[in-house]
Amino acid sequence: MAYCTLSDIIKLVQESSILQLTDDENTGSVNQARVDEAIAQADSEIDSYCGMYTLPFSFVPSLIRKLSVDMAIYHLYSRASSEEMPPVRKERYEQALSYLRDIAKGVVTLGVEEEIADGTILTNKTTRNRVFTRRKMRYF
Repeated sequence: MAYCTLSDIIKLVQESSILQLTDDENTGSVNQARVDEAIAQADSEIDSYCGMYTLPFSFVPSLIRKLSVDMAIYHLYSRASSEEMPPVRKERYEQALSYLRDIAKGVVTLGVEEEIADGTILTNKTTRNRVFTRRKMRYF
């Protein structure tokens, strides 16, 4: 499941710009496959930083959707050699990477319940009810 859609991107970038960025064949319509490719690139980057969560997200947090949109737009501009990268697009991409680094460090959380434990093992056993003590293990 993609973290954003073409309609999410159109909210930030005019459809005519997306047409220029994706319509290499001059068909007059947005090339959905190229948009999907840019979204997939963005989502792959997001997943690489969010390994402590169950991926892909079953419910896409709003921060992840925003990051996916900003990164996908950046990737659309990156692939189009005829269009110059607007400075705001590069800044938003770099901000997205900064957020993702903070997520990976644990500075920022997404507030989703699907967070995986940090490697600690939970148990209901105590030293009193353990089966194998040091004394019993000496004989094995």
